[in-house]
Amino acid sequence: MKYRTLGKTGLKVSEVGFGAWAIGGNNHGNSYGPTDDKVSLAAVERAFELGCNFYDTADVYGHGHSEEILGQGLKGHRNDVILATKVGGDFYHDPPRMNFNPDYLDFASAKSCERLQTDYIDLYQLHNPPIQLLKNGKIFEGLEKLKDSGRIRHYGVSIHDPQEGLLSMKYGNPVAVQVVFNLLRQEAKNQLFRAAREQNVAIIAREPLSNGFLSGKFTIDSTFPSGDIRSNFPRNYLVGLIRAAQQLRLLESKRRTLAQASIRFALDHKDVSTVIPGAKTPQQTEENIKASELPPLTGEELLRIRYLREQGFV
Repeated sequence: MKYRTLGKTGLKVSEVGFGAWAIGGNNHGNSYGPTDDKVSLAAVERAFELGCNFYDTADVYGHGHSEEILGQGLKGHRNDVILATKVGGDFYHDPPRMNFNPDYLDFASAKSCERLQTDYIDLYQLHNPPIQLLKNGKIFEGLEKLKDSGRIRHYGVSIHDPQEGLLSMKYGNPVAVQVVFNLLRQEAKNQLFRAAREQNVAIIAREPLSNGFLSGKFTIDSTFPSGDIRSNFPRNYLVGLIRAAQQLRLLESKRRTLAQASIRFALDHKDVSTVIPGAKTPQQTEENIKASELPPLTGEELLRIRYLREQGFV
């Protein structure tokens, strides 16, 4: 495992982290299908054994269950790992809603600490905050208070639109921006990556496997159970993702899988501090982490990827 610096924090993080969305389970939907907690724990423990020290989750994943699994799986190793979680999806109240009020951040961060079995959170991230709140800037005041209290060491944002990352850096002081970045979605790498580099803000590449489709294991006939977020994807969107992944199988070789090539693609961008592919099993963990040992994609491969993208993967 290789390590990189997490922006201005100075923290050394494994360049392949552990994305813990999936291990939240399927009981509350918004996940990646059923899980077995024993297998999930084994996946977390295997990641630690292989040198992974960056674990990213969110309180809303399984309504706290993902955090609980991490807390159990990393017990006894708190000083050896960097824990990142997110806040904003208020599932404690009915109906569930987005909530970024300072009082709620204080309440939710305490709950996350309980589940993670820790007194502090290394990186606390706003989870898909509305753009109007980012422009207001006051959304960061609650995070500053938590930082002053010692509940959190650093804060950041987890976003979809790169413009949201630019606004967060303009009106707040995040140390990290977590953004979707993969073979299929590369819009973050221009303006956002450049601004982050200039301000020494870490880039955390989320969804490097594009919701699992860049694992290459799905076909046009694949179906997803209720509660799996992919069961709600429009059919034409699903077909597009699957066909794109099929064309990108040209990146497979005896030495690497499509998933590893996809993770390697993100790692090949020096502005990325860590990539956080998801894993539900020890085998998936091992496959993901091995990408750190593999050589970069070649110039020819990058040209072929660019050509496929320009053609819309048709």
